[in-house]
Amino acid sequence: MTRYAALLGSINVGGNRLAMADLRAALEAEGFADVATVVASGNVLFDHPGEADAALEQRIASVVQTRFGIDTFAAVRTSAELEAVLAESPFAGESEDKRVHVHFLERQPAPEAFARLLADHEGRGPEQLAPGTRCLHTDYVSNVGHSKLNGDFIARRLGRRGTARNIRSIRRIIEAMDP
Repeated sequence: MTRYAALLGSINVGGNRLAMADLRAALEAEGFADVATVVASGNVLFDHPGEADAALEQRIASVVQTRFGIDTFAAVRTSAELEAVLAESPFAGESEDKRVHVHFLERQPAPEAFARLLADHEGRGPEQLAPGTRCLHTDYVSNVGHSKLNGDFIARRLGRRGTARNIRSIRRIIEAMDP
């Protein structure tokens, strides 16, 4: 069995409150093994015998929708994939970990979509952006909460749903996966 992290979007933000104990119980009831959560923002660890694919991501999102009425997206990654995301980030280690984010995407966007995101963001703020492997790397430079570069803005330009985590959170998830 492989250990995975499911990074859920829209959990415990924007009014979508969900107790992690309830989330764990719902996934266990659906047959997920050794379920744990990291931080209270929709980071779920579990064991699964098969490959992570779009069907597995959809299954997790469907459990959350059916049980709790929250429309979410699940980005499922292994510890090695999360480590690779940190390694490819041009901003990790260059800026404060709490300001450097990775937007995990459902699929790799086309290069033209990334170019459109850059063009549409021009002049809107100091953030720095770089494409990644099924993700977008962002250095928010100053204040994440006041940035105009939010998830909806990114999703519309890239044509992909996603969910963001800062570098500090990603490291905590990796540590929890590989005790």
